[in-house]
Amino acid sequence: MDGEHSALAAVEREREKLPPIYNSSPPAGLGRGAKQPFPSLGTFISTLSQRRDAAGRGLAGGVTGPLSSTLGLRHGRELPPICSDVRQKQRLSIDTLPPEVKAPFPADPIIPLRTKTTKEFQEDMEQINAAFKREANGSFNTTDDSGVNAKFVNAVYDALLSTPQDIQKSVLKGIINSLLREWKGPRTKDDLRAYLVLVQNPQYSSTSTYVIYAHLLRQIAALSEADHHFLVHWLKKLSARRFRQLVERLLQFISTRLFPAEPDELPPLAKCSWWIPSATKVLSLFNAANSVSSAPIMPFTDFYNITLEHIDFMEEYRTWQNYGNSSRFSFCQFPFILSTAVKKAIIQKDSEQQMISQARQSLVSKVSRRQRVDMNLLFLNIKVRRAQLLSDSLDELTRKRCDLKKKLRVTFVGEAGLDMGGLTKEWFLLLVRQIFHTDYGMFTYMKDSRCHWFSSWKSDNYSEFQLVGTLMGLAVYNSIALDIHFPLFCYRKLLTPPTAPCDQNALVGMATATLDDLQQILPELAHGLGELLSYEGNVEEDFYLTFQVFQEEMGLVRSYNLKPGGDKIPVTKQNRKEYVQLYVDFLLNKSIYKQFAAFYHGFHSVCASDALMLLRPEEVEMLVCGSPELDMSALQKAAQYEGYSKTDTTVRCFWDVVLAFPLELQKKLLHFATGSDRVPVGGMADLNFKISKIDVPTDWLPISHTCFNQICLPPYRTRKELKPKLTIAISNAEGFGLE
Repeated sequence: MDGEHSALAAVEREREKLPPIYNSSPPAGLGRGAKQPFPSLGTFISTLSQRRDAAGRGLAGGVTGPLSSTLGLRHGRELPPICSDVRQKQRLSIDTLPPEVKAPFPADPIIPLRTKTTKEFQEDMEQINAAFKREANGSFNTTDDSGVNAKFVNAVYDALLSTPQDIQKSVLKGIINSLLREWKGPRTKDDLRAYLVLVQNPQYSSTSTYVIYAHLLRQIAALSEADHHFLVHWLKKLSARRFRQLVERLLQFISTRLFPAEPDELPPLAKCSWWIPSATKVLSLFNAANSVSSAPIMPFTDFYNITLEHIDFMEEYRTWQNYGNSSRFSFCQFPFILSTAVKKAIIQKDSEQQMISQARQSLVSKVSRRQRVDMNLLFLNIKVRRAQLLSDSLDELTRKRCDLKKKLRVTFVGEAGLDMGGLTKEWFLLLVRQIFHTDYGMFTYMKDSRCHWFSSWKSDNYSEFQLVGTLMGLAVYNSIALDIHFPLFCYRKLLTPPTAPCDQNALVGMATATLDDLQQILPELAHGLGELLSYEGNVEEDFYLTFQVFQEEMGLVRSYNLKPGGDKIPVTKQNRKEYVQLYVDFLLNKSIYKQFAAFYHGFHSVCASDALMLLRPEEVEMLVCGSPELDMSALQKAAQYEGYSKTDTTVRCFWDVVLAFPLELQKKLLHFATGSDRVPVGGMADLNFKISKIDVPTDWLPISHTCFNQICLPPYRTRKELKPKLTIAISNAEGFGLE
C-alpha cells in the first residue's frame, strides 16, 4: 500500500506541474472550491454519441475497445522539453502563452485539477479514441486506408466550435497533454492516425491557439520519411472541402506569423523561428498529396502564398543557393508556395545580376588591354535585314554567343530608330511567325490539339532548332511574351533536367512520356492506343501489329523498330502495354531527340540559372507565353490614353463593346493589339496597353502597333459604329503586316 500511495503521490506531483486552464486570479464572486473531476474530451465525445444514438445513428461497433492513442492523448511521465533549444522549465503549457492567447476564453467557471489516476485517464482515452476508428481492433497499416472514421471526425469538428467554452478548452488541454508526452521508439500507425485527426481541429483557425498548433506542426514535420509517406496517402483521401480548409489554414498561419495584425499578438519571432519552417514542411505534405492524387484535389496555384511577394525573396534565393536543402530554411526549398510572379521576379533579378556581371567583364577586359571603351559592349546588339531576317538572326546569335546574357538591343539595317523595347518585340514577333510557318517545316501544326510539335525529319543542321531555343530563353531573360503554342509536355522536357549538364553528351529532354502526354499532341492516335489497351478480343489476330512504327518524312515512309527485332515480334494481349509505352516514348522522345536537344541547349544557353529549378512546366509556359486568363476589367483600369481621355465617347464605347465581347473575340483583340492573346505573369498592368486617337474618317478600321501594345481608334461616335469595324479588324488581322 505504501508503494501504491507513493506512486499516486508522484502522479499528483506530475499533475500539479500542469497549470490551471484560466488566469491565476479567479473572477469576483468565485473561490477555488473543492476539487472536481476534470471535464475531459470524453464528455464531448459521449455527448455526441448520445445524440447520435438518440437519432438512431449509433456508432458502429460502439466506442469501446483498445486503440493506442488515435488522438495521441497519453499521460506523460517527466515531460520532456518540446525541442533541444528550449529549457526544461519552458515546456509548452498554458502559462507560456501570452495574455492574448488566454484572453478569448471566459474565466468562469474555474476548472480545477484532475483527480483521475494515470490508468483511469488512459482507459478513458482508449474508449474515446476508438470512436474515431471504424474498427477498434483493426490494424489498417496500409497507405490505402487510414482506418479513421472520417464522417465521425468531420461531425465532431463541425460541431466543436458551437460547444461551450469549457469543452473547447478541454479539447485543447488534451492536445497539450498529447504533445507533451514522452516518445520512446518509432511512431506507430495509431500515432500517425492521431496526427491525422488532430491536425483537422478547426480551433487552429484562431491565433489564440497558434502556440499549440505550432507544436503540433513541429511534431508532424519531424516524422520520418516513411511516416510522411503514409500521411501523404491518407491526406489525399480527405474530402475536397476538408483538404482545402487545412491548406488555407496553414497558409493563413504562415502569413499571420510573418505579418501579425498586432505586434504583440504572437510570441517574438526570434523565439519561435521554427514555426514557419514546420508549417511549410507540413504544407508540403498536402502539396505532395495533391500531386499524387489521380486528379488534383485543388489547383496547384491555390498553394501559392501571395504574402511572400512582400518579403525579401532574393535573400531567400541567395540562402537557398548557398545552403541548398540543408538545415538552413528557405522558402525556395518549397517552391510550390511561391507564386509565379515571385519566381519571375527572382529570374529577372538573377538575369539582371548576370547581365551586369557580363557587361562588367567586357568593360574590364577592354580597359586592361588599354582599348577604347565603346558603350555598345554593354549590350547584345543584333543587326538584321528584314529580307534575310532568319539567316541574319542565326548568324548574329552564333557569333555573339558569349554576349547572350547582356541586355538585348535590336537594329533593322537601313532603318533609323533607337530600340526602346519596341524593335526588340517586333524582332521576336517576326521571327516567331517565320519559324513556325508550316512552309518552313521545322514544326508541324497539329490541328486537333491546336499546338506545334517538332518535325521528325532528319537534318544534318540543327542550328535552327537551337535558335528557337535561344529565342525562348532571350524572351524569358528580357521579359517578353511570345506567341508560341507548344504542348505542356514540351516544357516538361525543357526541365529534364532543369539545369543543363556539364557533359555535352549527357541525355537531355528525355522526360517520361505517357498516353496522357500524347493526348495533348495527337488526341486521335492516343484514343486509338487507348482502345488497343482495353480491347477484349484477340489482339494479335485482329490488330496484326508488330513492335514497329512507320513515319512519313519528306514524302517518304520509313520504318523503325521499337526494340531489337521489333518487326518480327507480334503485339499480343500480354505485351501490348509495353508496345504502347515504347510507341509513345518513340514519338515524343526518341524520334525528335536531336532536334529537341539542340532546342534544349539553346534555351539553357541563355537561362542557365538555379531559378529554373523552382519552376513547374506550367510556370515555364507562363513565363514564355504569358497567362491565358484574361481580365478585361483589369485591362480597362490599367489602360493609358493618347489623344483621348477615359471619359471620351469613343473610349467609353470601346470598353462597352470589349467587355461585352465573348472570350474568343477578347483574345483576338489582345492578339491584334499586342501580338499575343496571353497576359504577362504580372497581369494586365504589365502590358502597358495604350489607346490612341487617329485623325482619319470614321469609316476606317482601327489599326494597331503591336510592338508598343497600342491600338489606334478613329473618333467613332457610337457603339453601333465602333463594334462592326473593331470586330472586322481583330478578326482579319493576319496578313495586315506589322506597324
